[in-house]
Amino acid sequence: MSGTPLDSAALDLLFREARTYYTWDKTPVGEADLKALYDLVKMGPTSANMSPARFRFCASDDAKSKLSACVGANNKAKVLAAPVTAVIGFDLAFADKAPELFPHMDVRPWFADPVMARETAFRNSSLQAAYFILAARALGWDTGPMSGFDKAAVDAAFWAGTSIETNLICSLGKGTPEMMWPRLPRLAFEDAAAIL
Repeated sequence: MSGTPLDSAALDLLFREARTYYTWDKTPVGEADLKALYDLVKMGPTSANMSPARFRFCASDDAKSKLSACVGANNKAKVLAAPVTAVIGFDLAFADKAPELFPHMDVRPWFADPVMARETAFRNSSLQAAYFILAARALGWDTGPMSGFDKAAVDAAFWAGTSIETNLICSLGKGTPEMMWPRLPRLAFEDAAAIL
């Protein structure tokens, strides 16, 4: 399905003017908001539709406190202040959902090798995390993705006894301008790409 390109305002919202936020106002992010967000995220493409990302939305004070104990010193205040911080994981047993997600053929043998399964789960959950950021922006939310955390501690706190591991965390809400600096440079096309 092809479509009309987004207008300049939409591109600003998603990319050109969008920023990573570190401080948050008190606007709540409710259950309906999180479900609407997930309903967009789940539509992004993944390998054989396997959708390995798993989400834990830390919205309660208890969940935020538990997560803040697992993050670096610079990230504690961000987690505690944000209305919600998502723990985005990847399920190493994602292929168990194959009969539901790819019903027209059995693709489970494609992912039988544990190394291949891990690589697929990590790569595709990373894609889904990017969809999460863009979907949040499209819905009018700001995001603050973070990788400064103790992975083993987050895994133990949120995924214990499962086949799921943490990829990254991402705060969600309405960002405020505190702690913002001018946008950092990006690589020029010639520095990052080549047309072959």
